[in-house]
Amino acid sequence: MFMLLLTTLSLLFLNSWKKASLFLLLLPLLLSPMLFLPFSQHLSSFFFLDLLSFTLILLSIFISALMILSTSLLENKNSFLNITLILLFFLLLSFSSSNLMLFYISFEAVILPTFLMISFWGAQPERLKASLYLFFYTLSASLPLLVAFMFLYLKNSSLNFFYLNLSFSMKLSLFWSLLMLLAFLVKLPMFLTHLWLPKAHVEAPVAGSMILAAILLKLGGFGILRVSNFMYPLIKSLSFPIFSIALLGGILTSIICLLQTDMKALVAYSSVCHMSLLLGGAFTLSEWGAKGSLSMMISHGLCSSALFLLVTLFYNRTHTRSIFFTRGALSIFPSLMLWWFLLTSNNMAAPPSMNLFSEISLLISILNWNMLTLIPLMLISFPSASYSILLFSTPFHGSPWINCPLPNISTREYLAIFLHWLPLNLLIIKMDLFFHWL
Repeated sequence: MFMLLLTTLSLLFLNSWKKASLFLLLLPLLLSPMLFLPFSQHLSSFFFLDLLSFTLILLSIFISALMILSTSLLENKNSFLNITLILLFFLLLSFSSSNLMLFYISFEAVILPTFLMISFWGAQPERLKASLYLFFYTLSASLPLLVAFMFLYLKNSSLNFFYLNLSFSMKLSLFWSLLMLLAFLVKLPMFLTHLWLPKAHVEAPVAGSMILAAILLKLGGFGILRVSNFMYPLIKSLSFPIFSIALLGGILTSIICLLQTDMKALVAYSSVCHMSLLLGGAFTLSEWGAKGSLSMMISHGLCSSALFLLVTLFYNRTHTRSIFFTRGALSIFPSLMLWWFLLTSNNMAAPPSMNLFSEISLLISILNWNMLTLIPLMLISFPSASYSILLFSTPFHGSPWINCPLPNISTREYLAIFLHWLPLNLLIIKMDLFFHWL
């Protein structure tokens, strides 16, 4: 793990985006055979690796390579490359740390490179307001987490995951456990704590939207799954109110998606809807819920990142993100229709996609928790399919509103889209891989 962190830092001295993206694309291929071996936990005083952290590390490296591949035409490419690699370093540190204080430092350090991405490479003047909103919203929610960790250290004299046993966790009050969960719920984000997400997504460049949707949202789910090991009784007592807010938020954000005219905002709100299912599955505290949450992290990370890339390709050519002003795109970009269809069908969990398996696992865990959740789950699933169909059909069908010739999609951009789609539909063959965890 230390060598992987050192290699990532060494890429800062590599000023070629082609070499950096090639190396980061080959690195997951070299490390992925470890997934098919009986996974052993590597324990030290600071670093810890299991299937949950290892798959998220592979996802972080893969998405970072696709970010560099998708944004090679930006100004100040070297600065952007350095910021991306610094962000990747802190992500690897977050997913592999076994010490809670080291996890907190890297968890918070991720915000600064994201803030710089949105501020310097965003397209609209409102990017400064959106980046400040992201920075202060997530930072203010994370300060109680630091206080909770200090309180944890005073009581137990250790912040290592493996020394915080169940008997100690029962001594924590409900107030401290809620403070500890608040930072993860904001980062996830849960409904009512999601207000920073649409603003950040809409104003961010394509790379910022890709890393936000694919990786940064997963830090919240990763933190909840990690602390649930030593906070089981307290999380169980909080499960009903958080469960209710998550399901209600999933219904409301699905309706909001149906009313959206901005394609980027629609994809951003769909992330909140998918994360509500992930949060519900994680708070069932069941094996199906935990493994479904892990598979949802991977599938949503790949699918939403690709959708943001597709929306940005449209925006760069039509100069609008309105779902109504981009009608008739089939006659303008006929070769793009296939990829748009495949990824929107994956977003609605159509087979054969990894999203289907993750949603089935989460639905099984939630229905096993309480059968009364069947009605809200139906109210989440059907609008989710509806806005995915709307996102595909409205821009492509009808008469084109733009009669002037537009530049075609480049081979590099098609490659980035294809590399998103390929693992998303190949991993469905080997979904028992995610049941090696726990």
